[in-house]
Amino acid sequence: MPHSAATATAFVITALEAKGTATRDDFDIPAIVTTTYNLTQTWDFHHVDRTLFWNIAATFLEH
Repeated sequence: MPHSAATATAFVITALEAKGTATRDDFDIPAIVTTTYNLTQTWDFHHVDRTLFWNIAATFLEH
């Protein structure tokens, strides 16, 4: 399957909800996807540095 904004979005949602402590509603998902893509220039988020990914996600935690 080719990587796209849709696969990146699915990856983000799965990662955020994996531990059961947060849901997609707790984050600005489109902002996480856009920022991660802009910094890495890839839709294949499986290869994005985990620390970078989680720092981006934390930035877009909605209160």
